[in-house]
Amino acid sequence: MIRLENLTKVFRRNGNRSLVADNINAVFPTGASVALLGRNGAGKSTLLRMIAGTISPTYGRIVSTGTISWPVGFAGSFHPELTGAQNVRFVARIYGVDTDELISYVAEFADLGAHFYQPFGTYSSGMRSRLAMGTSMGIKFDTYLVDEVTSVGDAEFRAKSQSVFADRMSQSGAVVVSHSMGMVRSMCNMGAVLDRGHLTLFDDLEEAIAHHESLLNLPPAPARQPTQAPGPAAISQKGAAGKLPPARPGPALPSR
Repeated sequence: MIRLENLTKVFRRNGNRSLVADNINAVFPTGASVALLGRNGAGKSTLLRMIAGTISPTYGRIVSTGTISWPVGFAGSFHPELTGAQNVRFVARIYGVDTDELISYVAEFADLGAHFYQPFGTYSSGMRSRLAMGTSMGIKFDTYLVDEVTSVGDAEFRAKSQSVFADRMSQSGAVVVSHSMGMVRSMCNMGAVLDRGHLTLFDDLEEAIAHHESLLNLPPAPARQPTQAPGPAAISQKGAAGKLPPARPGPALPSR
């Protein structure tokens, strides 16, 4: 179970204030796989990182029972000067799992060969993804956080990753951020829509998707008026100011 209590997150940059979470109260039930939906820039990844504990809310708190993963496949916390094996050992100690067992699992899963014992900073992007995915799958969590991770590596590695992750998901819950409704439908059984700082929870996944898609529809454009030559008054004002009067602003479109 994950409970958000009066959760508020505000970013301030260059004098501008951006509200990502506005006093959110919600409960993600134990074992549920929740699709976290919203337009680009709504703050889905920020909310996911607050649940993961990598960033703090401005106000409020997150209460959870059971263990919560970091975003699956995330490699940003690996130290570039440590080898792949050393990074995995460090993660094992943080999460209290058997270090030798996790190292053995990741070595086989990632299939990096001798590179597993070389500095992480020398890895290609594909090798980093393999190490990150292997480490994510090597520790069993009660809730997995998924942020647009679909597949990495070649076809064989993608198939292996998807098979192992499907097995993990059969025994755990998840919070999934994705713009792919196909992926959401295959992984989730309920949904939550984040819009302008407010989170709406739906027990029915299809209702969540329908609400999300309705928010993406822009209002119809105003009908175009026939072009007319400027009247005498406009010509007179143009002569006085050197230009036509400014046009009236049209209806504001919702921010994306």
